[in-house]
Amino acid sequence: MTSELIWVLIRQDGGANRYRVGRYATRAEAERVADTLGGGRGGAGRVYLIERVPAPRTASA
Repeated sequence: MTSELIWVLIRQDGGANRYRVGRYATRAEAERVADTLGGGRGGAGRVYLIERVPAPRTASA
């Protein structure tokens, strides 16, 4: 069974441009990466955001 990567880490710069950094299975994992990249506190005009995205739907027959 594969885990679903439903948490997205996004970097937003001072101009409100957003860049997806990665997808993670848990919010805690995404927070650890954000902490590594700058604590999510916005150094150098950047802010790290964590958002939950819906799991992909499977097609039903």
